[in-house]
Amino acid sequence: MKQILLVLAAMLLTCCSKDSEVTAQTMTQEMYITIDGKTLPVRLVDNDATRTLVAALQEGDISYEARDYGGFEKVGALGRSLPTSDTQTTTQAGDVILYSGNQIVLFYGSNAWSYTRLGRMVYSSQSELESFLKAGQGNVTVRLSLTSGATAISGVRTDVRNDVYRSLNGQQVDSPRKGIFIKNGKKIAL
Repeated sequence: MKQILLVLAAMLLTCCSKDSEVTAQTMTQEMYITIDGKTLPVRLVDNDATRTLVAALQEGDISYEARDYGGFEKVGALGRSLPTSDTQTTTQAGDVILYSGNQIVLFYGSNAWSYTRLGRMVYSSQSELESFLKAGQGNVTVRLSLTSGATAISGVRTDVRNDVYRSLNGQQVDSPRKGIFIKNGKKIAL
């Protein structure tokens, strides 16, 4: 009975969600947007425009200038044209849209127009999104890439004491109980 209710709930959410088209078309591919050294991931939808954009990004990052427009978006010329599949769309904050085949629009507000949807930025709050996009603050340079630019190692410290217990993620543990820890560079099970 529980499984049937879960299936029915999932079907109801899928059928009634205004984003059901986007959810059904979401690619596993992510793109990253970087502005002033800060990066947000974008979950791309699967269409001709995103496949063409990803192919271009596989050859290298793409940068362009974007400006505020209408108090709800940053828009800029991509420097190339992508295939369009425009449909009447009401955008939401965080949407990444192709306009006129050659302009990328990053929304921090909402608008209704005929666009080709590219994807959606992943962010935690409206204020984070507006700060990231520098909403209302004029022109920004936007870099599109397939990698976040983050590295796993930010530096090496040589002043770390080896005679203490550390968790597997490297944090010092003052009173270890049960678990696996690192001491003197070796794994220890307690």
